Amino acid sequence: MAAACAGATGAAAIGAMTVASVLGRALWSAPIPGDVEITQVGIGLALSLCLPWCQARRANIFVDFFTQRLALRVRQALDRVGTLLLAGMYGLLSWRTSVAAFSVHEAGETTMVLSLPMWWAYAGLAPGLGLAALIALLQALKGEAAPGDPAPADTECAR
Repeated sequence: MAAACAGATGAAAIGAMTVASVLGRALWSAPIPGDVEITQVGIGLALSLCLPWCQARRANIFVDFFTQRLALRVRQALDRVGTLLLAGMYGLLSWRTSVAAFSVHEAGETTMVLSLPMWWAYAGLAPGLGLAALIALLQALKGEAAPGDPAPADTECAR
């Protein structure tokens, strides 16, 4: 939850900065220097920080058109496989962004306007993706219910 709050706060700050830059450009011909660079890096970081919360709540887009008529046990098995594949994808993305961060750091790449180190952008993605991978893996191993599946009888909702 803390990661998602940080991501949402970052996205809101990027939005406010974008509004200020557009107003500065329109009213005084003075946009915020590097606003596009800041937006690109900031929004990527914000999104990656929101992914773990999204995964924990199983709020990803869920397409069940082809499976909705299958038996509950079959759907649950398919959901576990899908969640395991998603955990693998998140893990792969976290690993590759980490590798890219080291590579870009070694190359000394910077942004064009503000000369910010580019490795920050890559390194900022890895923690959110890694945490989302861990959450998805735990969900797959536990076999947590997918959206739309009936709640087990012993849950608080059934009482």
